[in-house]
Amino acid sequence: MSTEATFQLVLLLATLLCSLVAGFLFAFATVVMPGIKTLNDREFIRAFQVIDGIIQNNQPVFVAVWMGSVVASVAAAGLGFGQLEGAQRLLLVAAPLVYILGVQLSTFTVNVPLNNQLQALNLDAMDEAALKAARMDFEPSWNRWNLVRTPFAGLASALLMILLFRL
Repeated sequence: MSTEATFQLVLLLATLLCSLVAGFLFAFATVVMPGIKTLNDREFIRAFQVIDGIIQNNQPVFVAVWMGSVVASVAAAGLGFGQLEGAQRLLLVAAPLVYILGVQLSTFTVNVPLNNQLQALNLDAMDEAALKAARMDFEPSWNRWNLVRTPFAGLASALLMILLFRL
C-alpha cells in the first residue's frame, strides 16, 4: 500500500473515530444527562456510577474508539503532513489539536476526575444531605465541561470531514 493510500485510510479512520466520540459526547449532553437529571440524588449518582462503570471497566469497543480516535488523528497528521500544503495542511494539523486540547484535555483533567470522585462514593453510607452535596459537587461542573468538549469534538470531526472532501 502506498504512503498516500495509507494516509487516506488513516484519515478516514480518524474521521470515523472522532465522529463517534463527538456523537457519544452529544448523546450525553442531550439525552443521558437530561434523562438522569430527573432522578433523585441517590438514583442520579447510582445511575451515573453504573454508566461510568462500564467505561471504567475498559469496555473494549469504547476504549478502542476513544483511544483510537487520538492515535488515528495524530497518525493522520504525521502521515499527511509532508503530502499536503496550504489549507489542507492547516486542516490536517488543526483537527487533532482541536480534538486533543478541546476534548481529551478537559476529559482527563476535569470529567474523569469528577467521574472517579463519584465512583468512590458509598451510597449506602450517605444520608440525604451528603447525597445532595455530592451531586452538586459533580453535576454542574461535569455538565459544563461536557458542553465545552462536545462542540470541540464536533468541530474536529467537521475539520477532518472537510479535509477528506478536499483530497
